[in-house]
Amino acid sequence: MNATQPIRLGTRRSRLAVAQSGLVARELERVSGRPVELVQITSEGDTNRASLASLGGAGVFATSLREALLAGECDLLVHSLKDLPVEQAPGLIIAATPARVDPRDVVITRDGTPLAELPKGSRVGTGSPRRVAQVLRANPGVDVVDIRGNIDSRMQQVRDSTLDAVVLAAAGLTRVDADGGETPTVAGLYVEAQNLPGWPTAAGQASLAVETAADADPQLLAWIGELDAPLTRFAVTLERAILGGIEAGCHAPVGAHAWTSDSHVHVRVDVYGADHHEDVTLDHSEPIAAFESLIEGYIQARGSGAAAGSSDLLVRAREIGDGLARRLLENGAADIVTREAAPTT
Repeated sequence: MNATQPIRLGTRRSRLAVAQSGLVARELERVSGRPVELVQITSEGDTNRASLASLGGAGVFATSLREALLAGECDLLVHSLKDLPVEQAPGLIIAATPARVDPRDVVITRDGTPLAELPKGSRVGTGSPRRVAQVLRANPGVDVVDIRGNIDSRMQQVRDSTLDAVVLAAAGLTRVDADGGETPTVAGLYVEAQNLPGWPTAAGQASLAVETAADADPQLLAWIGELDAPLTRFAVTLERAILGGIEAGCHAPVGAHAWTSDSHVHVRVDVYGADHHEDVTLDHSEPIAAFESLIEGYIQARGSGAAAGSSDLLVRAREIGDGLARRLLENGAADIVTREAAPTT
């Protein structure tokens, strides 16, 4: 790399995207000793106000950024991992996944009424098919409203009574407030965090993906590798393997969350049908043999590009995810996913 030029980090223009890219930029400056500048790029998801479901969901926020990276307009990208298609884009690699923050969803209301106790006909906003299903499981009497827009605009719809509640990611609230603003984003509103075992979130939620070219400068890859968190990478790789195994997109009505403790992995997956009688749920725990050795091997490989992706740690994560996907399909998830993917007229 040219030692006189700053590292160029491509990001969407939204407040959240800029905030989370800024977090990565500061860490990259710390490990590299080089300045990092943000290159703001407009994606289709930022300009097209149609629902995410109608846009196809997967990749709607990533395509323009990836085109800019491949064209040499920037050196790396920062994405919300949950918005990335499971299939890796040709010529690119996810070079790091920094430590995941709070993965839960939260429900925002004016008066603190829990979601389950909102009166019949209350208007709850979300653009996610998964969250639609979860809201209706918690309270079948509410009306779910398809919404788009940034965090601030969604909050405002609650404040001005256009909506009675919105569902958001806790991680997004944490990151937009990380710039040290005096007034928290949720000021004057109430936050109800949802319990992960009963409300699993999107695969990769609360994790960032730092993406760059597969043939990027080895020094850049090494610097990016310093930002990587092995336990986060293991968990989100497993979650995304489940999505890929059941052939569900990143905006399908599927909640998948994995976490580790004491050399064990724990996984909760819900595939949501047309009503709760069709839902397919899976709870799974298993020990990971030689887990510490797998992590050590991964740490040695990270920062070397594609080698990290083929490390034994991530191979094991994919094996577990693939096995769980097969169980879900055998238990009825195939019918749900096929129906959700069918074209409408």
